[in-house]
Amino acid sequence: MTEFWVSSGHHLVQRTEGGGLAVTDELILAYLARPELAPPPEACVAERALYAALLAEPRRPVAPQEIAAIEDADARENWEVMLAFRDRLLGARSIEAAYLALVREGLQGVPSLFVNQLVHLILRNALDGCEDPYVLRAAELFFREQRVTRLDGATLLADAEIIAAREGTAPLSPLVAMLGQEAAHELDVLNDENAWSYWSRSDAFTMALNLGSSAKSRAGLATVIEVWIRHLLNVEVRVAPLDRLEDPDWRWFVGLDAEATRIGNALWRGEEIAAHEQERLIGLFSLSFADARDVDSRIGDRPLSLLLAMTPEKSLRVKPHNLIAGLPLASNRAAA
Repeated sequence: MTEFWVSSGHHLVQRTEGGGLAVTDELILAYLARPELAPPPEACVAERALYAALLAEPRRPVAPQEIAAIEDADARENWEVMLAFRDRLLGARSIEAAYLALVREGLQGVPSLFVNQLVHLILRNALDGCEDPYVLRAAELFFREQRVTRLDGATLLADAEIIAAREGTAPLSPLVAMLGQEAAHELDVLNDENAWSYWSRSDAFTMALNLGSSAKSRAGLATVIEVWIRHLLNVEVRVAPLDRLEDPDWRWFVGLDAEATRIGNALWRGEEIAAHEQERLIGLFSLSFADARDVDSRIGDRPLSLLLAMTPEKSLRVKPHNLIAGLPLASNRAAA
């Protein structure tokens, strides 16, 4: 089996009998190692003492007065957020269960960084054994913001953090110039000739994805959606890419990001969408349930529409939790 996404931290956790991931001391220590939490040289005695105690005993309960004793207000807030997150993980039967609970509570108070890390880790578990680089690169959309550009029928997605980090540091390469940024090296667009190289660079996030004219890329994203729903909700769905929204009689739709949700809501209300807004839709999919008993009876056997859209600034921030909170599941499946 080919290794990928070591940066997800999957080697720090253990798989439960049910196929989920169990929290380990090693995972908590990895969170504690983040620069936001490691006390700086000028940190007070209380913060240094708390940090040392948690390094020695990562599951150690922390009393409110220990946080209150920290002098720096920003440090106090960081520790409150981190420890609340840690306790949520420790209190759940698995990391997947903790994520589902957070989603159903609206992800209030949880930094997007932590949410993305959970998604990265859960997807690494769900896609374990996957040998298709198109599926894995498409899965990066679930936890990595993308920069979008269109050229000659291609809708190219490049990792936004990589583009931003390389901006201004090297001469323009053709692809990066097209993306409107600079980078330290060429970004390769994933194709059949270079797909083999994905494995050695899966943690570098330096391959662009052609979501517009590559059938394999669109099919890869469809597979990721199916796997995500199956793994977290134990519901079998079939997802297929669409070239256009052919059926105006929607029973239900799910926006995979905030911009797609906004556009979808306008279409749902029968509003006219300006051409420049329509052009922001970069991905359309249909979703159908394998078992009609899993879906709300008001939907019946009609497929759902899934929308993906870039922002006016040409960025894409997928919200995979929309697929958890937004599906019209039957009442007996809502608590899966």
